[in-house]
Amino acid sequence: MTMHARRSSETTTLTRRRSDEGAGTGPALAGRVIRDHVDALHAVLVALQSEAEHLASWGRTLADHLEAGGRALVAGNGGSAAEAQHLTAELVGRFDGDRKAYSAIALNADSSSVTAIGNDYGFDEVFARQVRAHARPGDIVILLSTSGASANLLCAAAASREVGARSWAVTGPGPNPLSTACDDAICLPGSSPNVQEAELVAVHAVCLAFDARVREFAATSTEADS
Repeated sequence: MTMHARRSSETTTLTRRRSDEGAGTGPALAGRVIRDHVDALHAVLVALQSEAEHLASWGRTLADHLEAGGRALVAGNGGSAAEAQHLTAELVGRFDGDRKAYSAIALNADSSSVTAIGNDYGFDEVFARQVRAHARPGDIVILLSTSGASANLLCAAAASREVGARSWAVTGPGPNPLSTACDDAICLPGSSPNVQEAELVAVHAVCLAFDARVREFAATSTEADS
């Protein structure tokens, strides 16, 4: 390419870029979309912040139950499934410092069970049948849903009630079918992507309260031994 042709090409590219930005497309539009998305997330996080005591109560109750030998079952679809696994990983592994392992199962993580149950009983039953298999009276079933309307989570809430387990939900705007079906719920006003992002904050908030309660157990045990 000659120097003249290269300069001509560069000028055309620059002119097109400026035209795109002026017309509301290209990098300028992308930046504006991202800023709007983050602004919307901020509003959801403010709503979640108002649930601080609620989340703290969940974390402490969960710690009391698991310390007594109980179990947590967690489920969600899509991105919420990832957060379900995130929560159980923090409980079985660790979050804020070393401590013993606790029993927690992400129902969406067992691909063989999910596909077998889905094939034999239909997708609506993929979590409910596992709840009936694993949950015992008093166990805690945590259901994550941005829509609050997923049929398989509604069936899981019903199965929890059948076996005497407690059900909690984190959902998008409420009231919605899942928040009504569960024993307790936190409903967040926002779009599906923003609610899904806030689920991670909710998971970490519960873990913070959980581990703080576990440290209380350790302190009490140390005092009793001294």
